[in-house]
Amino acid sequence: MASHALNGDPADNPTFYLVEADEHDHSAGGGTLLGFWIYLMSDALIFASLFAVYGVMATSYAGGPTPREIFELPLVAVNTAILLVSSITYGFSMLAMEEDRLGATRLWLIVTALLGLAFVGVEMYEFGNLIAEGATPQRSGFLSAFFTLVATHGLHVTIGVIWIGVMLVQLVQRGLHVENKRRLQCLSMFWHFLDVVWIGVFTFVYLLGVLR
Repeated sequence: MASHALNGDPADNPTFYLVEADEHDHSAGGGTLLGFWIYLMSDALIFASLFAVYGVMATSYAGGPTPREIFELPLVAVNTAILLVSSITYGFSMLAMEEDRLGATRLWLIVTALLGLAFVGVEMYEFGNLIAEGATPQRSGFLSAFFTLVATHGLHVTIGVIWIGVMLVQLVQRGLHVENKRRLQCLSMFWHFLDVVWIGVFTFVYLLGVLR
């Protein structure tokens, strides 16, 4: 019996090959998630550097406007709420994904993308108002650091929205395939990372800037 199991046709022992394939898939998925964690850590270093530069330049007004004079805290608070809600809606999409509900997964991804677009739109509106008032990046060290930090975060949100769009197309083509689930998990980490960074921006840049 043992000889037959070892030397017989592969079809006689399907369990061995099934387990081997499952272990291979698991290993590949783990490598993808680990690699994406490393990317997020490198991205965190970029934002840490931008926060450090802003901390140094935060009072370099060069005779120009101060945060208290130009920041519209209620508008920024609304934009913060939009991004935080988008994190919740993405969480709903992940719950639907775990339950293999394709329609609900796509619906919550669309809602998340719309909230992300709203966030970027409000940020562009804020930048437009500042520039119209003469508070341009070249006006002072404070404004240069402010625009660089906030715009870098906004660019990341824009990339996240584009990524959601790509995933929606892939979900239509392949459904909740194991590879699509893995990509959605990576996108989830990216989106929640942006929420954490924005809380830092709201607190360190806007809130402290107005209170300073």
